[in-house]
Amino acid sequence: MPEMRFHIRWPDGAEERCYSPSLVVKEHLVVGESYPVADFAARSRTALNIASERVRAIYGRPCGLALAQRDRIETTAERFYADAGARVAVLGFED
Repeated sequence: MPEMRFHIRWPDGAEERCYSPSLVVKEHLVVGESYPVADFAARSRTALNIASERVRAIYGRPCGLALAQRDRIETTAERFYADAGARVAVLGFED
């Protein structure tokens, strides 16, 4: 299963390198786009849940790294929900 990293910039300028065990993230995020924080969190949640289930289908258990990444994104996103104009930028993909 091809894993990947996706690079993002949070509204406070902090950049993060995120992990996915599947390329499915490319179906939910676009490099160069920025998303409202809640939308980015929802897209990431969907993609990482799908990625984890793909691992489960092959190995019989979900991907702990994908689920941990999903949880980190959701925890960080919560810090920005009060700012309606806050956006997360997708900087790039690394296959």
